[in-house]
Amino acid sequence: MVDVIPAPASIARNASGHARVDAGTALQTLPGAEGTARWLRAAVGAATGLPLPEDSVRPNRIVLGIDPGLPPEGYRLVTDTQPFRIEGGSPAGVFWGAQTLRQLLGADAFRRAPLRRDRVWGVPAVTVEDSPRFRWRGLLLDVARHFMPKEGVLRYLDLMAAHKLNVFHFHLTDDQGWRIEIKRYPKLTETGSWRTRSKFGHRASPLWEEKPHGGYYTQDDIREIVAYAAERHIAVVPEIDVPGHSQAAIAAYPELGNADVIDTTALTVLDNWGISSNVLAPTDNTLRFYEGVLEEVLELFPADAAHFSPFVHIGGDECRKEQWTESVTAKNRIADLGLTDEDALQSWFIGHFDAWLSARGRRLIGWDEILEGGLAEGAAVSSWRGYGGGIAAARAGHDVVMCPEQYVYLDHRQAPGEDEPVPIGFVRTLEDVYRFEPVPDGLSEAEARHVLGTQANVWTEVLEDTARVDYQTFPRLAAFAEVAWSSLPAPGERDFAGFERRMAAHYARLDALGVAYRPPAGPRPWQKRPGVLGRPIEGAPPNR
Repeated sequence: MVDVIPAPASIARNASGHARVDAGTALQTLPGAEGTARWLRAAVGAATGLPLPEDSVRPNRIVLGIDPGLPPEGYRLVTDTQPFRIEGGSPAGVFWGAQTLRQLLGADAFRRAPLRRDRVWGVPAVTVEDSPRFRWRGLLLDVARHFMPKEGVLRYLDLMAAHKLNVFHFHLTDDQGWRIEIKRYPKLTETGSWRTRSKFGHRASPLWEEKPHGGYYTQDDIREIVAYAAERHIAVVPEIDVPGHSQAAIAAYPELGNADVIDTTALTVLDNWGISSNVLAPTDNTLRFYEGVLEEVLELFPADAAHFSPFVHIGGDECRKEQWTESVTAKNRIADLGLTDEDALQSWFIGHFDAWLSARGRRLIGWDEILEGGLAEGAAVSSWRGYGGGIAAARAGHDVVMCPEQYVYLDHRQAPGEDEPVPIGFVRTLEDVYRFEPVPDGLSEAEARHVLGTQANVWTEVLEDTARVDYQTFPRLAAFAEVAWSSLPAPGERDFAGFERRMAAHYARLDALGVAYRPPAGPRPWQKRPGVLGRPIEGAPPNR
């Protein structure tokens, strides 16, 4: 049995037994495959101790090259004859083929150093033909609520690559922290990147972690992350939230807030969870400030790094309107623009940055609330409140990334038991995620083409460290990756039992990578958080 995850489109066992990979195995690198050769020597070479020298003559070699007849991210892997071949329709396809080869080598190929130097590695004699179902196979990581140091982010990019995910949604700003250095506005990190304490558990919990929490990425850190991702054919989509989820920015620069309603100079970075009522003031000063922020963001996330990098996520969700309702400045802006109400004011705010980004060759993407009031032609939507926003966007001709909270928010609990640490939201088991279908029913063929793909979101309010992020993310991210990559049957017809059998091998890979996943039998003692309140929601999630 060949236990590859995500499941390939076609895998044929050409002979019994295994082909050998050993100290005599070389690489032959053809044009377009140089990046994959570097990765194989760095990652697989480190795990196996094999030098994998460049050699185009010896029979015992792996040939890496481009076959333009394959789909752009498709690949063909052949290990039943010498030399082995990994051919891709693009450099990305070659790289995904190398990821499959690594899985075929066994779990120890995922370690950082060899267990034995004299080992001969066996590979099943197979031909694999494969290509992804969706162009956008994403993971959102929220580093604003709980900061993840740069090394942790790089590690998650490696974990994404191992699962053939290709879009990293980098949630960099929120009420609870600002995580990206903006040289024009140094207080964003001097003040906005840390809070004096943090709620422990859900906001209903009486517990606090009474110590400062914070951190941010320097601009060189960001450049390193983007380059590291690009080497793994992962596009990084930054998120800078406007006009809500902005208390950290207002704490740093009080003039950004609604100073005619509250004393914005008294605000601090939010230390609790939930949605802050402190939102950006709809002033020209605010617009110019965020244009300055975005000018630096565009430089740090260049449009040519990968095929999805033209996107910039501007949030646009959960903007509370109480302060705007009371603000004379907001009322005057509504009147001057001839708008109907505060909801239209939010639409104007988003529309401004839609036009600003479009003028610079970029595309705005935002949460599905940005549909309210209409969108520019090139804007795209992250459908998080269910399927409804995605359906509406696709029918209106907008591209969509499906990430409904009821199905692929991985901070939601994995089982109904009391042992689940800080239980949040609906129960979403490994099987539930495996049976998630990104393309909603009822879309025409033309409308369905607007579904760019799908994304799993990891929000970190109650995930205080990397071990907690691992626990909530894995193993469900493996199931999600198969949904995003593989051409699976309808949800009810999917072979979950077969997926579980393949997961037995995959758990060993996760162990070798040091991933603190949730075991199938439930949390280990140190993974529990007894007595820490969550926010469980009972019953099945609504199918909306």
